[in-house]
Amino acid sequence: MSKSHSIESEKATVFRPKAATLVIIIGLILLFFSICMSIILGVADINFSTVLQGIFHYDSTSTAHQIVYRLRLPRALAAAFIGASLAVSGAIMQGMTRNALASPSIMGVTSGAMFTVSIAFAFMPFVSNMTIMLFAFIGAGLGSALVFLIGALSKRGLTPMKLALAGTAISALLGSISTGIALRFDVAKDISFWYAGGVAGVQWINVQLLIPIAILGLILAFFISKSITILSLGEDVAAGLGQKVGFVKLLGTVVVLLLTGAAVAVGGTIGFVGLVVPHIVRFIVGSDYRLIIPCSAVVGALLLVLSDVIARLVHPPFETPLGAITAIIGVPFFLYLARREGRGL
Repeated sequence: MSKSHSIESEKATVFRPKAATLVIIIGLILLFFSICMSIILGVADINFSTVLQGIFHYDSTSTAHQIVYRLRLPRALAAAFIGASLAVSGAIMQGMTRNALASPSIMGVTSGAMFTVSIAFAFMPFVSNMTIMLFAFIGAGLGSALVFLIGALSKRGLTPMKLALAGTAISALLGSISTGIALRFDVAKDISFWYAGGVAGVQWINVQLLIPIAILGLILAFFISKSITILSLGEDVAAGLGQKVGFVKLLGTVVVLLLTGAAVAVGGTIGFVGLVVPHIVRFIVGSDYRLIIPCSAVVGALLLVLSDVIARLVHPPFETPLGAITAIIGVPFFLYLARREGRGL
């Protein structure tokens, strides 16, 4: 039985390491230039030599150096790590649930985090960045638990479309409650940044909290990537190959909560990155998550940094919410996937 499952998994898994290598190399090069572009472009355009001086030879008396080091560099780094975190979270969710529509924004994870962040602002007037991140982790777990609970109670079990519908319903519910809390306790202005989604107000303290958690989550994601590949073939196949399905799901859930909680705590509700990126990467590199996860991290980082640049350039000197830019990309993609998966209802 184990041998037959092994043959089945080899046939079912498409593995394109050369394509993945190209994606990572080209993606990292483009990411570097995108971060440079993010630092250079803005209301006050700054040349590349000034950027290098502002990073490596910071002069606190120079206005240009302050813009580079205190505003634009943390913003660009935050966008890269948030994009990588959301993309890898979506890839893991899609692999664990075998659901093409799974992503943090659709499966209630993001809205759950926002719900508890709004509670933190309502009842803790002088809330710290660490507390916000802690509440985001708790809310991310709450949102995903509610979605899977509702989906499990439906007739004929879970299907991709049922999970997506449950996620949409929970997201709308928690979003409405969050808005009510914000209005009732007069904290709407405080959390409006998290609702819109973006990295405009990111400071070094936010980046210092985000990066260690994101790196930890990404390392854990790479560590379980082979197990996610096997699990994506079905629980019966995974169990037949000797995999501890429950442990892998638990570890995968922890990784998703770490990555999504940290991303939402810093960048707010930025949707559809975790939906679109894994599908693009899977089309290029195949269905092996040992390739999908690192490639998704690179492509997700690139997508969000470029989206942030576009958000600044659409209507200067005003900024378009970053969540709106990603939604323009993600909504048509979601509708396409929903129509394709509709037969699962």
